[in-house]
Amino acid sequence: MTEEIYVKKTDTVKEFRNNVDFCVGTGRMGLALHEEYMEQLRFVQSEIGFKHIRGHGLFCDDMAIYQFREDEEGNKVLEYNFTYLDRVFDGYLRLGIRPFLELGFMPSELASGDQTVFYWKGNVTPPKDYGGWRELVKALLEHLISRYGRDEATSWPVEVWNEPNLKGFWKDADMEEYFKLFRETFYAVKEVDESFRVGGPAVCGGTDEVWIKAFLDFCDSNGIDIDFITRHHYTCGISERIGHYAYPDPDDPQAGRDNLKTTRDIADSYDRFRGKEIHITEFNTSWYPRTVIHDTNFNAAYTAHQLSWLGDLNESYSYWTFGDVFEETGVPFSLFHGGFGMVANGCIPKPTFWSFKFYKYLSERGAECVYRSENAVIMRKEDGGWCGTAWNFSMDGGGEELELALSLEAENGEYSFVMQTVDPEVCNPLKLWHDIGEPKTPDAAQLDIIKRGAYPLAASARLEAADGRLEKRIRVRDNGVVYFELTPSELTCDRGYDYRRVTEIR
Repeated sequence: MTEEIYVKKTDTVKEFRNNVDFCVGTGRMGLALHEEYMEQLRFVQSEIGFKHIRGHGLFCDDMAIYQFREDEEGNKVLEYNFTYLDRVFDGYLRLGIRPFLELGFMPSELASGDQTVFYWKGNVTPPKDYGGWRELVKALLEHLISRYGRDEATSWPVEVWNEPNLKGFWKDADMEEYFKLFRETFYAVKEVDESFRVGGPAVCGGTDEVWIKAFLDFCDSNGIDIDFITRHHYTCGISERIGHYAYPDPDDPQAGRDNLKTTRDIADSYDRFRGKEIHITEFNTSWYPRTVIHDTNFNAAYTAHQLSWLGDLNESYSYWTFGDVFEETGVPFSLFHGGFGMVANGCIPKPTFWSFKFYKYLSERGAECVYRSENAVIMRKEDGGWCGTAWNFSMDGGGEELELALSLEAENGEYSFVMQTVDPEVCNPLKLWHDIGEPKTPDAAQLDIIKRGAYPLAASARLEAADGRLEKRIRVRDNGVVYFELTPSELTCDRGYDYRRVTEIR
């Protein structure tokens, strides 16, 4: 399959909203106390640099915030303990990433019931005392302001709960009870400081249209001026389960686009919420943490395609998650286990990691979008060159190669061409791991060789623009993702150095 790309200097700039680095997901907050977790986050931040991080469990018992002691008369006295939270948030800030505060789950001492979710038993019942919940929320935010400063703390978005439209995450998926929780939380946050931005309802697919419509009805009728709307976006349905693992059939991407548009349309149907920011606070192919597709090159190409259009309707889109230190269904049994993370344990970047890295390149190096299709995004750079990314995936596994035939209007002269390639042949740590025997816990030598196969293949060429055109053909294998740059480039040879002669030496 060949895609002809003809770009003129006078072409209209294409609309392209690239907010790839706004937020990334994580597991529960307590995992940030693990060394491996912070090593993976440090790697992700050094290579990509996300602005915010969102995860569950801020109020769970393992964070030890909500505690009681006995006074001299034997009465229980409430105490707040922010020791672990400070340790986690201090670590985030040292890496240049700020919390996207998800308020949940319920401390067991404040919970109205004992229903929990996940291996780590997050309580998902409403508070038995809404006054106690409001005071907890206010105490948290006041502490953050005291420790990090008002301007800093109030810049962190606040989201109320997680996926309350699922019975597993909110007792009975009780809509009216969630609306009560949201109202009480919203006003508690604003009482501390009106500058805090608060949103919800953080619903997942299935009943998202019903919940978002009902949620906005509730906010509208109660005069609640939410600051943003949140929802989740997964593109696989129920998957076949074998042993520890799930084997999904990914949805056609157009179905995901259509579903996300319903949220935009619902919001815009209200005068109060028209144009309101929509943040996708979780997205991935599958919603199950041991889904084998997450580790594959197909996942990278499919995600690259999504990154090209998610900004059309949404302010941000947070990949779930940055790393594989994750315990929703228990501690993983094996290095590659279909984990959500874009980085496997041992700081091994999966192919999907590079999709994000390539889009970050576009935001850093591209000045304006000059071409956008179902297969590629190309940006014009300020130096007169171009940068772009392209991907190739087929839902039926057809395996056809994609060829981009670039013809760019350019000043005559020499240009450098560099390209990074991620595809099943040249950047496939999963295959390397498989070929050495699928060791569940690889030793140092095995980790080293797997990591060596987890980086893009770099290629280069020197080109010349003639008659005002610069032409180049770029090939992308099935399930491949590439990043490329074309830059005006004159040779600056040292005295006596002749590259051609050097390379002809035998």
